[in-house]
Amino acid sequence: AHAACYIIVTPECTFGRLRNMILPPSCVQLFSRNFSKLHCFRISENLQTESDEDDDVDGSTQGSAKDVQISTDSSKQTLKIFDGNDAVKRNQFRLISIPRIAKNEEVVEAALRAYYINDDQQEYDLQTFTQQALLSDDVINRNDAAEDSNLGSVFRESVPEAWIIRAKPKDEEVIRIYPAWLKVGMAYVSLRVNKDSTTQTVIKEVLPLLGRQTECIQNFKLVEVLMGSKQVQRMVLDNQELILNRLKDIRKTSLRQMNQTRFYVVENSKSIVRVNLFVGGLPPQLSPEEYTNILKDELAIKTNVVSVSHVYQAQGAVVLEISCFSEAERIYMLVKDTTVNDKPLNAVVIPEVTASKIPRNSCPLLVFVNPKSGGLKGRDLLYSFRKLLNPHQVFELTNGGPLPGFHTFSKVPSFRVLVCGGDGTVGWVLGALEEIRHKLVCSEPSVAILPLGTGNDLGRVLRWGAGYSGEDPYSILVSVDEADDVLMDRWTILLDAEEPAEGAENGIVEPEPPKIVQMNNYCGLGIDAELSLDFHHAREEEPGKFNSRFHNKGVYVKVGLQKISHTRNLHKDIKLQVDQHEVELPSIEGLIFINIPSWGSGADLWGSESDNRFEKPRIDDGLLEVVGVTGVVHMGQVQGGFRSGIRIAQGSYFRVTLLKPIPVQVDGEPWIQAPGQIIISAAGPKV
Repeated sequence: AHAACYIIVTPECTFGRLRNMILPPSCVQLFSRNFSKLHCFRISENLQTESDEDDDVDGSTQGSAKDVQISTDSSKQTLKIFDGNDAVKRNQFRLISIPRIAKNEEVVEAALRAYYINDDQQEYDLQTFTQQALLSDDVINRNDAAEDSNLGSVFRESVPEAWIIRAKPKDEEVIRIYPAWLKVGMAYVSLRVNKDSTTQTVIKEVLPLLGRQTECIQNFKLVEVLMGSKQVQRMVLDNQELILNRLKDIRKTSLRQMNQTRFYVVENSKSIVRVNLFVGGLPPQLSPEEYTNILKDELAIKTNVVSVSHVYQAQGAVVLEISCFSEAERIYMLVKDTTVNDKPLNAVVIPEVTASKIPRNSCPLLVFVNPKSGGLKGRDLLYSFRKLLNPHQVFELTNGGPLPGFHTFSKVPSFRVLVCGGDGTVGWVLGALEEIRHKLVCSEPSVAILPLGTGNDLGRVLRWGAGYSGEDPYSILVSVDEADDVLMDRWTILLDAEEPAEGAENGIVEPEPPKIVQMNNYCGLGIDAELSLDFHHAREEEPGKFNSRFHNKGVYVKVGLQKISHTRNLHKDIKLQVDQHEVELPSIEGLIFINIPSWGSGADLWGSESDNRFEKPRIDDGLLEVVGVTGVVHMGQVQGGFRSGIRIAQGSYFRVTLLKPIPVQVDGEPWIQAPGQIIISAAGPKV
């Protein structure tokens, strides 16, 4: 923070405006020793496009042997400055420009400034080296007596152009010791160490300063932590290690590294390794023993360190608890290349959330993002939400689906969900929630939508807008926090084909087993589903072209124009029963059951004029509206807002009899349905 800002920063982080929806880091545990950030935060490797820069790059003038620009000003000279042996080995130096006649201390000061070291320059000096000197550590580390005795001397033309900046040896110095996770009211304690101070004596002196004088020093260790820009390295110091020697070694390696190093006093804990690995893509509906056997056969798991802690039979997924890092890493890498019944397995490292540590008024947000939705806008949102929230509460749906997220939050007493994707993605998440609801402590979380798809009808109805167009992700989260809860009906559709699939020889083949799908928005039969099916086929042939809403809608129009002259007598091919009563159908080409007042990207199919035969539709009235369309032209007029559909019925239980194969679509997912029965009824509790 800037000095002026630092004064007003509170010492304790309150998580700011989004505090109610952030999953507090203190209640998340993840044993991640062998896993990179990509694995721990479940970031798909193929989404990674950031360049891999060197650890030390921070914008100051630095170079390697290849690219060095020398000052052209004849009154000045340019020197290469190395900050230690590590920089010499890598040939990474920083350039300083000094007058041709300059005092030794001026050069030291300029060298320290190049490395952002703001210590007293009296504590440092410069050593020269030649190319041969690079080969011998002794030469690098020699202390040039002649140079020392001549400190007041000035640099002249003949000086070598490369120097190493070195810290002068000290007999004692003051170091800071940080109290790690020990709950004490101070950031660090300062301690004077001399040439006899060891790790053990430091711990002994520090504990009373932290109010732990009664405790045995054997229960504590001193940990050296180097915080580089790419990673944090920890090293436990040996009890007899001389602290001054250790400081000297670090400075010899790199003075900058010394600036990035801290010492922590840490309580010894019996470390129990527990890595949780979610493995999906297994055959559904097997017993825990059968899953264990598959994993033994395919992944050769070691049952003494691997156990199956949770089984999701309906989804064909298990959670493994692994008590050995190398075994966890081996399984994780192996799963990626393993298929069972020709289906690839997937593995996700999942954190452990300690529900008891979540503050009482907190309601963390579980975020699901479909990076493929909305012309890759999903990918940018993933990055933003990981930064604004705890990355452990943000899940990418292409990486194992919604289940790893719901499993991670299964013990959280109260949470809400944000789904970023099209209506199909929302249906996917709601379907998964329905299946796993009984295993969640918070069995009915509210769901918000950030619409990324083409139609986004559900997003429109719930007032999240027609589609995301690059708004600030922070303001979206604020909107989610302030949004109101409403209830919505969901419907179950049972599809029971009575005839065997086409191509059955001698009629011996059994008909397809009944299929059950969930519906949130609408279900269409006939022309509406046929257009959807053609669009679906076009997208499967060239998925790369379908990454903008505008293009997608253009394809819908083109597909529709090809169907204008088609006449289909759908009313002759189906029969409709509403709440046990037969309903006579008018002459139509499409029959649509609607749960929400938005269809086909925002059109109002039912219409707004009042009608004493029917109730005014609501999304939580336990009723579906049934509407007919006469063809593509009629659908176009509805889309343009010039007409509405033909109102046919309203009810809570429907039976449709198909007399021949007919295209059907549910929430935008189309297929051809064989002759038979379709039954639509209310599904479980409202969502």
